[in-house]
Amino acid sequence: QVQLVESGGGLVQAGGSLRLSCLASARTLGTYTLAWFRQAPGKEREFVSGISWSGANTYANSVKGRFTISRDNAKNTVYLQMNSLKPEDTAVYYCAANPRGAVYWLLISEYDYWGQGTQVTVSS
Repeated sequence: QVQLVESGGGLVQAGGSLRLSCLASARTLGTYTLAWFRQAPGKEREFVSGISWSGANTYANSVKGRFTISRDNAKNTVYLQMNSLKPEDTAVYYCAANPRGAVYWLLISEYDYWGQGTQVTVSS
């Protein structure tokens, strides 16, 4: 069983930045695909960004050019640097992990483990 713990959320003004972190309890994240999803009030959970074991990454169109995903396997941590934040980025952000390497990165069902979420609120 892998536990994921997110941190770094908070309240920020539009145009500001936040960096989210997700610490995993796994012995190693070497083969894992790691991802960030978010869920705004009244909306479905949606894919934000993912990163493979090799460092390949992908982003939702809505965050491309503003968010950057990275991972530090030595620290068992994945990060999401969020710049130029907009009010529409307000959501609970969740970290997710697939130990076998995800194929369909955007699908919630691809991920076996989820964190409890961290709230990001962007004021206008």
